[in-house]
Amino acid sequence: MKLPWSRIRVLLPTVVLALVATVLGAAPATAAPAPAGYSSVSSGWNNYSCRPSAAHPRPVVLVHGTMGNAVDNWLAFAPYLKNRGYCVFSLDYGQLPGVPFFHGLGPVAKSAEQLSAYVDRVLAATGAPKVDLVGHSQGGLMPRHYLKYLGGAAKVNALVGIAPDNHGTTLSGLTQLMDEIPGARDVVSKAAPGLTDQAVGSDFLRRLNEGGETVPGVTYTVIATKYDEVVTPHTSGYLKGPNVRNVLLQDLCPLDFSEHLAVALDRIVFHEVLNALDPGHASPTTCVSVVG
Repeated sequence: MKLPWSRIRVLLPTVVLALVATVLGAAPATAAPAPAGYSSVSSGWNNYSCRPSAAHPRPVVLVHGTMGNAVDNWLAFAPYLKNRGYCVFSLDYGQLPGVPFFHGLGPVAKSAEQLSAYVDRVLAATGAPKVDLVGHSQGGLMPRHYLKYLGGAAKVNALVGIAPDNHGTTLSGLTQLMDEIPGARDVVSKAAPGLTDQAVGSDFLRRLNEGGETVPGVTYTVIATKYDEVVTPHTSGYLKGPNVRNVLLQDLCPLDFSEHLAVALDRIVFHEVLNALDPGHASPTTCVSVVG
């Protein structure tokens, strides 16, 4: 049966929303909450009694991606950092009413306000003067608003983005459908504004990147993968400015085929993040950097 155009116009924006939400997800659509009895505290992170050591004087705040959360996004990386002597914390942000577990869907600027409050909480608990931020996907983009517009530069030493979408994403052309289908962009924006904020050419991105993409006093590292199917093109993550290092994962290990989700579990990426957090003790990141 062929649907009339009037019916298609009603259905298509909803279809676009479902597609964008699924593809942009920083966690698989089938992701489940952490197992019963599991907690980030019992696994060694989000421990507010942790005191930074002389070797690692800054707490690390982990920032999940779109449709991620404070635990699932970091089940591998948070213990990896904690076992190397870091005080590690992670937050939930961008929650929508009635949507559990899948966060990062609210307006990106509002999410940055949540990050600001969380960093203040971590600094007060640990007594540290600054934190380092490590973010996956939107988690590498959103903190830049905090740094640029909310005073975060005075409280942050480094921002490491793992597959961030600093200049937005085309989703391999999918985001263009929002402009070709009448009403689609408005529907998506009202339902999950964090999605349209990340589309190439959004008002949020124009404001964020105008007048310079970085702020003084913060070092930036971007780790991208050429197999990224969510942030397209993958070079969208790269930043321009002083104190910036843009890294292509395949330049470190040509045999690494990790895509957008897998980079959050990739031991080569983990090693490169360690180098960014502690450049004074950096060692070459190669295909065998997983050892140790």
